[in-house]
Amino acid sequence: MGAESSNWHLELTYDHWVALSVSGPRPSARYKHATAVVDEKLYLSGGSRNGRYLSDVQVFNLKNLAWSTLKLSTESNADETKDSVSQEILPATSGHSMFKWGNKLLLVGGHSKNIFDSVTVRFIDLESYHCGIVETSGKVPVARGGQSLTLVGSRLIMFGGEDRLRRLLNDVHVLDLETMVWDVLETTQTPPAPRFDHTAAVNAERYLLIFGGCSHSIFFNDVHVLDLQTMEWSQPQIQGDMVTPRAGHASITIDENWYIVGGGDNRSGAPETLVLNMSKLVMSVLTSVEGRDPLASEGCKVGPLACGPPEDCLVDWPARGSSPIRDPRPEPGPSVLRLGPALPGLSVSSVLLDGEKILIAFGGYNGKYNNEVYVMRPKPSDSPHPKIFQSPAAAAAAASVTAAYALTTSGKLDLSETEDSIIKVVQANGSQRDLSIEVNTVREEKKVLESALEEVRAENSSLKGKIDETTSTYTDFFKELQSVQGQLVAERSRCAKLEAQIAELQKMLESLPSIEEEVQLLRRQKSAFERDMELASTVQGKSSGGVWKWIAG
Repeated sequence: MGAESSNWHLELTYDHWVALSVSGPRPSARYKHATAVVDEKLYLSGGSRNGRYLSDVQVFNLKNLAWSTLKLSTESNADETKDSVSQEILPATSGHSMFKWGNKLLLVGGHSKNIFDSVTVRFIDLESYHCGIVETSGKVPVARGGQSLTLVGSRLIMFGGEDRLRRLLNDVHVLDLETMVWDVLETTQTPPAPRFDHTAAVNAERYLLIFGGCSHSIFFNDVHVLDLQTMEWSQPQIQGDMVTPRAGHASITIDENWYIVGGGDNRSGAPETLVLNMSKLVMSVLTSVEGRDPLASEGCKVGPLACGPPEDCLVDWPARGSSPIRDPRPEPGPSVLRLGPALPGLSVSSVLLDGEKILIAFGGYNGKYNNEVYVMRPKPSDSPHPKIFQSPAAAAAAASVTAAYALTTSGKLDLSETEDSIIKVVQANGSQRDLSIEVNTVREEKKVLESALEEVRAENSSLKGKIDETTSTYTDFFKELQSVQGQLVAERSRCAKLEAQIAELQKMLESLPSIEEEVQLLRRQKSAFERDMELASTVQGKSSGGVWKWIAG
C-alpha cells in the first residue's frame, strides 16, 4: 500500500475506534486467544471457535497491514524423554496469556485438550521460530485458564482463573523470569472473590489492580488492589462513571491510564470503552457503541460454555479513497451491519508508532465470531504522581489522624499569629495584661485540641479492633456457610434416594389388590380341585367294591 499505508495511524482521530482494511489471508474468527506486539508486529496465538481450540500463530504487520502465518518448528535440542504431548509444535489452547520476554514470546496457562496438572509455560523464539516448553520449578500453580498475568519487572504475577475441574481460584503466584522458579504470594486482608476472565494491570511497579471477571453465576465490576510491597489487599473507592459488571474483556495500560475494552455478561455485550486513571482512581467512559448496534444489544455467553453458532463476523466496508482505514460508521442504508471492539473474549494491545501509542483490538464473540482489526488513537494526558493505596481501615484511620493533626497544626499557627499580634499590641499600647489573657486562652485551646486528638486516636484504635472482629466473624460465618452447604448437599442426596425408595414401595402397594385377587382365585381353584378329588375317590371306592362281590359270588 506504499507510503500512505505505512502512515495510516496519522489519519486516526483521538478516542475513536476504526476498522483497518487489511491484506493477506485473514485468521479465522475467534475469541479467548492471546496477542502481543513486538517490533510493530501483532502476534496472534490460539483461541477458540465453535467449541474447538485453535493452535495457529498469525502475524499482522502494522506497517503494511498484511496478515501472514508463522511457521513453527520444535526446538532441535528438545529433551527426547518427553512424551508426545510435550513434543507437539504448539497445542491448541484457549484462555491463555502471551507476552514478550527477551527475544521470545512466552505462552502461559490456558485450556487445551491435553491434560496437565500444573501450569505449562511455552516459548516461541522470534529469531529461529523454534518453540518448546520452558522448564519451571518451585511451587508451580495448578493448571488453569482465564487467569490474569501481569509483568512487573522480571516477575510475572498470576491471579485467579478456573482449573480444569471448573473450580474458581483467587490465589496469587509469581514466576521469576530470571530463574524460572514459581512461588506463592502470601497476602493479607480480604482478597477478591474467586473469579476468571478478569483483567489485571500494574501501577507504579507496585500496585496490582484487578477488575471485573465472573464466577459461575455472578459477574463483577469491582476493582481490587494488591500492594506488592506490603502484600495487603484493599478495595479503593472508585470515582467517576458507573460501569456494568463484565467478564471476557481485555485491557492495556498506557502510562497511568488503564484502558478496558469489550466484555459482557449473560445478557449483553459491554458497548463502552472504559479508561481508569490509576493515579486519581477515576473511571470514565472513553467511547461507546450506539444502542442500535448489534454489539450493544445481542446477548452473549462468557466462560468455558460460551460456544456460539459458526458464523463469521467479517464485514466488507467500502474503501474510502486509498486510505487503509475503514470507517465503522455506515453510509446511509438499511443493510449495513456495524461492528466495533466491544466483544467478549477479544484481545487488545498497544504499539508505539512514530512516538505515539495506538491501541489494537482483535477478535471476540457476541453471538458471532469476529476477525476484524480495530485501532484507536488515545488522547495523550499528563502523568501525575502515582497514588498510594491503603486498606479501608488504614485509610479511615489515616484520614481521622490527618484531620486531627490539621486541627492541632492550625491551633499552633493561630497561637503564633496571635502572639505576634499581641506583641504589636504591647508595643503600641503597652498592655501586658491583655497579652497574658490571650496567651492563656490559646494555651487552653491547644489543650482542648490535643485532648480531641487523643480521643480520635482512641476511637481509631477501637474501630480497628471492631473491624478485625467483624472480619473474624465474617470468616467464621463463611466457613459455617460452607459446612452447612456441604450438609445440605448430602441431605438432598439422601432425600433423593428416599424418594426413589418410596416410589418403588408405592408401585408395589399399587399391585397388591391384583395379587390378592389372584390369591383368592387360586384358593377357589384349590377348593374346587380338592372337592373333585374327594368325589373321584368316593366313586372309585364304590366301583371297586361291586367287582369283588361279583367275583366272590
